[in-house]
Amino acid sequence: MRVRVKFSKSGAMKFIGHLDVMRYFQKAMRRAEIDIAYSEGMSPHMIMSFAQPLGVGLTSDGEYMDVEVRTPIASEDAIERLNRVGVDGIAVTQWRQIPEDKANKAMTLVAAADYELRFRKGYAPKGDWQSQISHFYAQKSIPVIKKTKKGEKELDIRPLIYDMHVNAGTVYFQLSAGSEANIKPELVMDAYMATLGITPEPFAYEIHRTELYADLGKDGKRKLVPLGDLGKDVISL
Repeated sequence: MRVRVKFSKSGAMKFIGHLDVMRYFQKAMRRAEIDIAYSEGMSPHMIMSFAQPLGVGLTSDGEYMDVEVRTPIASEDAIERLNRVGVDGIAVTQWRQIPEDKANKAMTLVAAADYELRFRKGYAPKGDWQSQISHFYAQKSIPVIKKTKKGEKELDIRPLIYDMHVNAGTVYFQLSAGSEANIKPELVMDAYMATLGITPEPFAYEIHRTELYADLGKDGKRKLVPLGDLGKDVISL
């Protein structure tokens, strides 16, 4: 049985990198006595993959991983067991059965993500920095210089921004994500601040990811669906 697990990451755990999160869940699965499947071969490992690893320093309510289990377990039971053996800062919120074909793997489905961004206390720029966000989002083109492993290149990020608005000092984004076209909220925010002639201080942003989506649209029409909605709860056995 393939299961999609949704979890949150907060507090001090935001400074824990992806590999440590993976090791954490490997240990949590054993401690929770969940009969997870292992790969075959000389070095068997738990069959576990993550949708899109979260950057260090970010918090989230919308992280996903897919696991294979040999013995089915009810969603309510699995969530209770994992949270009972877990640590503060990581909480499992969903455990849902998903189809087992390759096309339904979370890591290949990711197409968009929701973020919230706010300035850390004492780092917000002076003056009215919020009023021009709607104008910035309304532009047809937003060229930026993006640093890559091969150097720098100019990129039009506007097609990758699906939504951007502000409310009470918090900027809300819906951005393209995944292996094909991924954009970070700090890059978009830096581009906006540059139009105001402002260069934010290092580590000025607090960023929280709230959801990851698959795109089920057809013929160029976007239809974003949360990854967790593509599965179903496992009822009590």
